[in-house]
Amino acid sequence: MKHPFVLLALAPLAGCISFGAKPPPSLLTLSPAAVVAPGTQQNSATQRSIVVQVPATAAALATPRVPVQATPTTIAYVKDALWSEPPARLFARLLADTVTARANLVVLSGVQSLSDPSAALGGELKAFGLDAGSSSAVVTYDATLIRAGQTRVEKRRFEARVPVPAIDAASAGPALNDAANQVAAQVADWVRAP
Repeated sequence: MKHPFVLLALAPLAGCISFGAKPPPSLLTLSPAAVVAPGTQQNSATQRSIVVQVPATAAALATPRVPVQATPTTIAYVKDALWSEPPARLFARLLADTVTARANLVVLSGVQSLSDPSAALGGELKAFGLDAGSSSAVVTYDATLIRAGQTRVEKRRFEARVPVPAIDAASAGPALNDAANQVAAQVADWVRAP
């Protein structure tokens, strides 16, 4: 039998124990502005295809938190703003959807491309957060492209800046979604060219 004084001693601690940080009221995600209509069929035998790779990121972006460039040499994070999954994966999915809709390319996975001479889109997500100095959301993507049947690598930087009314969680999501869609549209127009 347990001693009653042990249970009474542990009772005040029950309210102090926490197994993780309190989650935010909601998580941020990206939503494509250009979408493919349901039922649309694609065929890599009659259309060009491409593989969209998840971009590389610096450690500051390899987190579910939304970074804020506070000064040229310091980074903070937006309070209560968390992504539903790493931003690089969200951005790759947004790129794939946008390239499919705007460039009319068949987006394949890496495994699917083994039997198809696809183009390959990769690169590095250099900025994906807020800039306190300019009060804007900034998305910068250094894209690399190897077109189908070629070995040379093309590289190009894409960037979009969208003003934010405040550096907070409510402003971060919509502004970063808008900036990410602008960059994705620019990339889709670039890869569409033969």
